[in-house]
Amino acid sequence: MEQKKPGAVSRRAVLQLAAVTGVAQLAPPMLIQARGEQAVKLGLDNPLTGTYAATGKNELTGCQLAVEQINAKGGILGRQVELLIEDSTSGDAGTAVQKARKLIDRDKVNFLLGNVNSALSLAMAEVSFEKGVLHVVPGGHTDAITGKTCHWNVFRVCNTTRMLTNAIAKTLMDQYGKKMYFLTSDYAFGHTLQDGYDANLKQYGGTKLGEDLIPLGTTDFSSYLIKAQATNPDIIVFLMNGDDLLNALKQAVQFGLEKRIHLAGANTELEVLEGLPPVARIGDWVAEWYHVQPNVPHVDEFVAAIKKKSGRVPTARTWFGYVGAWTCALAANKAKSLEAVKMAKALQGMELPPEVGLMPDTPFYREGQNQLIGSLFVGHAQAKGEAGPDDLFHVDTVVHGKDVAGTVEESGCKMTWPKA
Repeated sequence: MEQKKPGAVSRRAVLQLAAVTGVAQLAPPMLIQARGEQAVKLGLDNPLTGTYAATGKNELTGCQLAVEQINAKGGILGRQVELLIEDSTSGDAGTAVQKARKLIDRDKVNFLLGNVNSALSLAMAEVSFEKGVLHVVPGGHTDAITGKTCHWNVFRVCNTTRMLTNAIAKTLMDQYGKKMYFLTSDYAFGHTLQDGYDANLKQYGGTKLGEDLIPLGTTDFSSYLIKAQATNPDIIVFLMNGDDLLNALKQAVQFGLEKRIHLAGANTELEVLEGLPPVARIGDWVAEWYHVQPNVPHVDEFVAAIKKKSGRVPTARTWFGYVGAWTCALAANKAKSLEAVKMAKALQGMELPPEVGLMPDTPFYREGQNQLIGSLFVGHAQAKGEAGPDDLFHVDTVVHGKDVAGTVEESGCKMTWPKA
């Protein structure tokens, strides 16, 4: 046994003396340092398996880069940031809610991030609202998140589904015709996309020939495609995402539908375009962020940083995750607090700095709705563009988000704040 040196004071004795006398100076320096360096925790509850695994993993990569940059710049309120990760699955709301409660109740996260799936985002938002935790939804699009079921503590990075349809519907009708048939994912995301297109058709004199609600995770679309083709539409509109959209487009091209009918949708993802054979990289879509943006400051640096980290170019999903994590830091550092209400107030109307916003229009969180408003990129898929093998989308028009977002009143958001 090691003998104590003469005159040495044991650690236990120091602690006992501090407790008895209340003299803080006698607490060991290592304990003071440990308290000061307690990490600020961000909890990401997002799909890493299932239909939305690819998009979820890219949002994770964006979060990770943001956390690295935040820590390199001094962290949040001078404390380092820790990212805790849970797999929500792609479609199980029960699992997403369970993981959200674990992150909040057991892991004591200061912020909640997620989800790719709109229905899971809505379920998680009820948990974060109940617990009073600031919640950033990077990539769940359904309108209600910042609409009819909006909460003071819930902010969204990606566009609403109505913004997506408003950005492209008129262009499609003007260029390809007004008779449309819809293949729509049967959950919150697809439902509100369909509502948006229905309103656009009414506004611009279009005709809805039919609609099929298709379960998430469907792999065989043949019966739906045959039914759509039989109505002789000008456009078949695919209101789905992830592996569902990838499989549907593959089969549409196998049937040769693109030779007779225009194929289009709302948003598309680089993850989907990469998974398609070149002949199926077709149709008109909305990209919510794109890595080829000449003359937009800091985009090239962001692309280089992501490529160094992951070996691939960033997608819109990467940017969603990046902005989501940075939003947490910006809110806390502006509020000079980790109190959720103070941070939510600090985000009202906040503009993202150029190195985070990475868009022609400066993105900002609209006051009273908590919806990020930036730029949308309307264009068409391509087998390969001038910028290299990753350039699978051609931007035809940059749409200003504020022009397609409607008003806060039209969104249905009636936000109430906790009483002081």
